[in-house]
Amino acid sequence: MHSSAVFLIEFGAIILGLGLLGRLAGRFRFSPIPLYLLAGLAFGEGGLLPLGSSEEFVAIGAEIGVILLLLMLGLEYTASDLVSNLKTQYPAGLVDAALNALPGAAMALLLGWGPVAAVVLAGVTWISSSGVIAKVMGDLGRLGNRETPVILSILVLEDLAMAVYLPIVTALLAGVGLAAGSLTLAIALGVAGLVLFLALRYGRVISRFVSSDDPEKLLLVVLGLTLLVAGIAQQLQVSAAVGAFLVGIALSGEVAEGAHNLLSPLRDLFAAVFFVFFGLHTDPASIPPVILPALALAVITAGTKIATGYWAAKRAGISAKGRWRAGGTLVARGEFSIVIAGLAVTAGIEPSLGPLATAYVLILVIVGPLTARYTEPIAVRFTAGRRKAAGRSRTASVSAPKEESLEPVDDGTAGRA
Repeated sequence: MHSSAVFLIEFGAIILGLGLLGRLAGRFRFSPIPLYLLAGLAFGEGGLLPLGSSEEFVAIGAEIGVILLLLMLGLEYTASDLVSNLKTQYPAGLVDAALNALPGAAMALLLGWGPVAAVVLAGVTWISSSGVIAKVMGDLGRLGNRETPVILSILVLEDLAMAVYLPIVTALLAGVGLAAGSLTLAIALGVAGLVLFLALRYGRVISRFVSSDDPEKLLLVVLGLTLLVAGIAQQLQVSAAVGAFLVGIALSGEVAEGAHNLLSPLRDLFAAVFFVFFGLHTDPASIPPVILPALALAVITAGTKIATGYWAAKRAGISAKGRWRAGGTLVARGEFSIVIAGLAVTAGIEPSLGPLATAYVLILVIVGPLTARYTEPIAVRFTAGRRKAAGRSRTASVSAPKEESLEPVDDGTAGRA
């Protein structure tokens, strides 16, 4: 009875604190994610007042939060949107992998950690946080922007790449043979392909099965189906996030709209819990020894992510403002990076890899919402300043009328077909 009371007090305090932090962030028109993370850091391992009784529930809630974030992102687009975007954006996925994985691998080799640690750290720096980015885009009201399909395509390509990457890393860390590693990889690819096929081929059937005029029944069926598919996907070495996202794209029409309205409050609740949980499991004392290499890696890979998003959006014909928004939005790292680093820590590959990855992710998960919001206005102001300076430098005799921009009009509209 006493433990139950302590749990209610702790969890109630967490939820109340999140609400107050959200209100504070809203007053300044700022994403609440950095505040959630810092709150978790303050009350986690080695923090000011560590929590205990509610830890297990918070862990489960955090996992549900990531699943709901990806489900809601998937509900914004149809299966045909996904296929079209993947066909057109796969070069961006290759550029993304090259620009963002190589710095991590190079850092590990420079620190003398060896090739296996290099493969692990490459994954940590490569994969953006789908959960954080989905939350940020929702907070900033950008889910319908023209650059959003480009961002979404890159995130989906990264998540699908994890179906290949994670089995490879697991095999390397375990030191298993080629046959066992190949079998694990084949199972992961088969499951991912099957789920994607079902979502594309039988999406309308699934929507009719889920559809209900009763909000309660619709909520229960959609939520249950999503958690079931996510759990099966994770059990079979495929990301639960990928499974949840594919459930989202499989639903269309009125079902998708109704599910979106019903699940939005749940998403906001459990997503906030996820970000707190991330901070709770980080010991502040482990960060200072690795802060310099983590900061250097964060600066480099923030730049490479911005370059990736800018290039991909330019290739898709998005205007300059949309290109900068796409690049800034992709900066955040999060759940996948921590999962990858956790595998290496469990295997005992390199003691310093875990703290470095944690510090790196903390930096970019805090900086990510800021770059998403401010990269575009800063870039536009800088560009305007350069144009003004160039105009003043012209002599009156050779001055000419300013050439109008041929950039596409960024009307900020896109969404579910």
